[in-house]
Amino acid sequence: MMIAQITDLHVRPRGKVAYERVDTNAMLEAAVAAIEALPRKPDLVIATGDLTDCGLAAEYEVLREILEPLSMPVYLVPGNHDRRAELFAEFGSDGYMKNDDGFLHYTIEGHDVRLIGLDTVVPGHGHGEMCAKRLAWLEGRLAERLDQPTLVFMHHPPFSTGLADMDRINCRNGPSLAGVLRRVDNIERVVCGHHHRPITVRWGRTIGSVAPSTAHQVTLDLVPDGSASSFTMEPPGFHLHVWSKEAGLVTHGVTIGKFDGPFPFILDAEYPGQIPAPKAA
Repeated sequence: MMIAQITDLHVRPRGKVAYERVDTNAMLEAAVAAIEALPRKPDLVIATGDLTDCGLAAEYEVLREILEPLSMPVYLVPGNHDRRAELFAEFGSDGYMKNDDGFLHYTIEGHDVRLIGLDTVVPGHGHGEMCAKRLAWLEGRLAERLDQPTLVFMHHPPFSTGLADMDRINCRNGPSLAGVLRRVDNIERVVCGHHHRPITVRWGRTIGSVAPSTAHQVTLDLVPDGSASSFTMEPPGFHLHVWSKEAGLVTHGVTIGKFDGPFPFILDAEYPGQIPAPKAA
C-alpha cells in the first residue's frame, strides 16, 4: 500500500497569490502532476491541513478543481487556515468526512493500513488542540481495530520540533494524546503538516513526522526562543508512505520539480568496489 501526503496547500481564489508572492495554486497543480507521474501511483492521497489560505468558499472550489486530475481517492483534514463550515460545504458530499460532533474527523477502512484523520482546529487561533472530547473519540476508534496497522494524520504536530515560533502554535494537549497512543501497539505513524518542513521524531511509542509544503517552506531556524517565523522558496515536496508486511511503514520524501535524469551509474575502473577483470593467461 502507498499513501501520498500533501500538506499546507494554501489555495487562493483564482488570480490571487499568498503572501504577495507565492503562487500556491500553480504549485499545487505541479504537485498533482508529480503524483500522477509517479512510476507507481499511490493508493490514496491525504492532505493534512491548511488546504486553503483563508478558508473562503471560493478557495475550496478552486481546491476541488486542482485536485480533480488525481486518479485515486483524496482525504482532507482541516488546518488553522481552514474553516470547517466552508470545507464541509464543498467536500462533505464526498461521504468520508463526518460532522456529527462538530469535528471533521473520520476513519478510512478497507486497506492494509487503517487511517484515522483528526480535526485539531481551534477556530480563531493558530494553535491546535486535542481536547477531552476529541481524545475520547480517538480512543473509541482505536479500540475498534487493535490488530491492524494504523496511521494517524492531523494538521498540528503534537510534539516539539525545535522551530520555536511554530512550536508555540502546535497541537495543545500533546502529552494526553501521546498517552492514548501508548496504550495501543499498532500505531505505525502520526503524520502532520503545519510546520512546512520535513521533520521526524520519536514520540508516543511511535514515530511522528511532518511533511514539507507543496508551496513555500518555513525558514529553518533552530535557535531557542527564535524570532517570528518567516518562509523561503526552497523546493516544495510531499511524502510517500509505503507499507509492506516485511518493513512496516517506510517514508520517502519527494521533491516537486523537473530535474535532469535519470542517468545510469557508470563506474570508473578505479572504483574500489569494482571486481577486477581476470588477467589474460
